[in-house]
Amino acid sequence: MIHIALHVVVPLLVAGTLYRRYWKRAAIVQWATMVVDVDHLLATPIYDPARCSIGFHPLHTGLAIAVYVLLFAVPLVFMRRTEDDAPTVAHMVHWVGLGLLIHMALDGLDCVM
Repeated sequence: MIHIALHVVVPLLVAGTLYRRYWKRAAIVQWATMVVDVDHLLATPIYDPARCSIGFHPLHTGLAIAVYVLLFAVPLVFMRRTEDDAPTVAHMVHWVGLGLLIHMALDGLDCVM
């Protein structure tokens, strides 16, 4: 239960700390990345508290994590303030990558505990 709570609390803390101006949007986008757990439906059993998700589920592999790093890092080059001060597509893609990386880090913590 603590693991699931961390998937809610950590993105909220990161959004509130790093993206104060857009914290609500940043948090919502990061929470939306929890859909990455849909790949658990491919496993039998679907949920196993003793199983490490990293490297087991298709969207939790090293290659997938490399894509998440790109989603996080590449938009940093293109982010700029707009006239109406609204977040850009680059912001959204960056937040998606960040949410996915936070998710993988939290799942990785389960693997070492």
